[in-house]
Amino acid sequence: MFEQALTYKNITAGRKITYKTLVSAGLIALAVILPQIVHLALGQPGGVKWLPMYLPVLIGGCLLGTQWGLAVGILSPLVSFLVTSAMGSPMPMAARLPFMVLELAVFAAVSGLFTKKISKNGLWAFPAVILAQLCGRAVFLGAIAATQSHTQFTAAMIWGQIKTGAIGLAVQAVLVPIIIIALRKLMIKDNADE
Repeated sequence: MFEQALTYKNITAGRKITYKTLVSAGLIALAVILPQIVHLALGQPGGVKWLPMYLPVLIGGCLLGTQWGLAVGILSPLVSFLVTSAMGSPMPMAARLPFMVLELAVFAAVSGLFTKKISKNGLWAFPAVILAQLCGRAVFLGAIAATQSHTQFTAAMIWGQIKTGAIGLAVQAVLVPIIIIALRKLMIKDNADE
């Protein structure tokens, strides 16, 4: 969607990369900051329930497409881990990090597949987000099930966390498309004014 808006404005390829880099960096920063705010306000159970890192990643996929969204999905948990490790309390914890990178990469890649459809009709953001959530959580659970003999996680433990996080996913399944639709209207409004 963002690519289409930049193309409409005749932005050069080099400037497109600059703009997409800045938006990606902002989303990654948001993916680091939001969990910190939620954990401060609600403790660790709040993070498991509301899944704050997922929100900017889903926005990134819908807005930036698969490739740039994928970068946001992969880098968000990695940057969060590095920043919070430096502060003495790594988030996500090291054992969970590879699984979150995989899950958020799927979130971003799947939602990013819809970006051209979203640019034509913002309502496509709803199935984009829901399908991304289903695929990402399924991949996460599958990866845990496949490796549970080598990790401290079990499929039953993760299934319990998935059920706890259902409310956060439900809220994001509504909130992310509303944000995307609003951003789309702003971009289309700007395009129509030219």
